[in-house]
Amino acid sequence: MKATELRSMTSAELTSKLKELKSDLFKLRFQNEINQLDNPHKISDVKRDIARVMTVLREKEAE
Repeated sequence: MKATELRSMTSAELTSKLKELKSDLFKLRFQNEINQLDNPHKISDVKRDIARVMTVLREKEAE
């Protein structure tokens, strides 16, 4: 997910996307603990996406 895509979304859409990503991160961490996660790099990808969403939300609040 790119920051340009996120900037075109509304604040409500970004908030729902953030909740979705956080729940995905929780599920991935759980799967990693019980050794069912095929690619542990997915956790890092989701964390980066969360950071991007939070950055864009902060930019929109500053406007």
